Amino acid sequence: MATLTPQTIESAPQGSKMTLRAIQKRNGFISNLMATFASSPTLLNGYVGLDTAWEGSSFTAQERQLIFLAASVENRCRYCVAAHATELKGLRFNPEYIQAVRNGSALGDPRLDALVTLTRELVAERGFVAPKTWERFVAAGFNEVGLLEVLMGGSAEDHQQLSG
Repeated sequence: MATLTPQTIESAPQGSKMTLRAIQKRNGFISNLMATFASSPTLLNGYVGLDTAWEGSSFTAQERQLIFLAASVENRCRYCVAAHATELKGLRFNPEYIQAVRNGSALGDPRLDALVTLTRELVAERGFVAPKTWERFVAAGFNEVGLLEVLMGGSAEDHQQLSG
């Protein structure tokens, strides 16, 4: 199977250049994921738009990264697991919780356990969850909007698999 070559600002198609410049300015670098996505301006700009929308979700920064981590573990993407665990460490998230997600065990926090369980099940079952999982999620204080946003986060994480 052919693999895509990561692009630079200079080598990228015209429709990706401005977005790559913005990423470079914001982060100080362009990740391999974004450089690879730059081969298609539609993919790069769509992904960045999805990521921007995701940041405005009802979840905290820690919860968003936790969703990504749980989806990454379920998808068995070692690169993504490491990246999201590192992001969570940077957000001063409990290291024991990070390890629990990586090991597939309970965190010991009912709210976060419900979020991780729902995320894992949505990924494993391709968008379906058992009634008991849904009930735990709602009992933990989440709602239908949260479910849709977890779907969005899981979808964004699935797209990251393209470069992992």
